Amino acid sequence: MTDDCTGTAADFPDPFRLLIRETADSTNDELRTLAEVGAPDGLVLLALHQTAGRGRRGAAWFSPPGDSLAFSILVRPEEARARWSRLALAAGLAVAEAIEESGVPAGIKWPNDVWIGHRKVAGILVEATADFAIVGIGINVNSTRFPAEVADIATSLRTESGRDLPRDNVLGAIIRHFARRRLQIGGDFAILLDSVRQRCVLTGRRVTLTVSGMPRQGLVEGIAPDGELLLRTPAGLETLLQADEIRMLGS
Repeated sequence: MTDDCTGTAADFPDPFRLLIRETADSTNDELRTLAEVGAPDGLVLLALHQTAGRGRRGAAWFSPPGDSLAFSILVRPEEARARWSRLALAAGLAVAEAIEESGVPAGIKWPNDVWIGHRKVAGILVEATADFAIVGIGINVNSTRFPAEVADIATSLRTESGRDLPRDNVLGAIIRHFARRRLQIGGDFAILLDSVRQRCVLTGRRVTLTVSGMPRQGLVEGIAPDGELLLRTPAGLETLLQADEIRMLGS
């Protein structure tokens, strides 16, 4: 990494610690293996070159070495497992807040994408077992070129801010914000959710999506108190814990 992450890692709040791999197929997969043999809560695994990163539903994640960040965070929450799904919102908010430190406003596309304007700058993949959760984060920092299949919907901090940003600074900011937000998935969830709602790019928009393979279309009315998406359809108001392929109509 041209930016030196060593100094940034030294400033990580407890219990976060950084482990750097030159190459990894998937930071989520590699960190899961470490977690299964006892790696501690807060371990952050960063790959300088991730060769097989993935998003939700197994979609490939474009992660050019030298221009982007690809890392995963091991979380062993004290909260009930039913609340672990909130980690996706906590991570998305942490990324958005870190981006905003660079002077660029960011939005959250429920539940796991971070947008600048109408383009995706970061994706989050949370995978949980009975004992721990892995929060995978990919963010386009200084990328300027994207594969043809995502070129119309992807962006980077450099593209939006007009300048190169040190990736170590971006990583440090994300970890600092996540350290605070992860503690709010329990009793302080309303505080976290209020900040997510302020940035939700879907609220007030008509969308199409799929739930368990079934198509839905309707108006997003916001986010429910437990973090579900509120979708108004001809059949009434639905609360959705998960949804795939959310597309905004007319955008």
